[in-house]
Amino acid sequence: MLTSAKLFQLLNESIVLLLGALLILLAVSGRVGLPARPAPLIALGIVFIYWGARAWVRREPTPARWPSKIRAASLALVGALILGIPLVPARYIPLLLGLAGGVLVLRGVLGAALFARSE
Repeated sequence: MLTSAKLFQLLNESIVLLLGALLILLAVSGRVGLPARPAPLIALGIVFIYWGARAWVRREPTPARWPSKIRAASLALVGALILGIPLVPARYIPLLLGLAGGVLVLRGVLGAALFARSE
């Protein structure tokens, strides 16, 4: 039987998948560029890396360890990709954005697959 916590977890994974698809769509459209003030983008990348590192070191029960590690690694990787956006030439920004979207889509698919396997 599905509990409300399990349904919320599945909803979260589907939202992450849709966010990744949106980032890929933005990257493919080519309508992205470096913002005039990159400080908020750098702060967002640092927050994602911190959030991923914090989730990585958190203790989890053995059955929930793999989904937790996948979520933590994807957050840190997306944070590193976002942090790299102000540092690369403008022609590589859509590539980094598309890679970040791909990581989120992969996380959503893996999270949903692990959720379905645990049920």
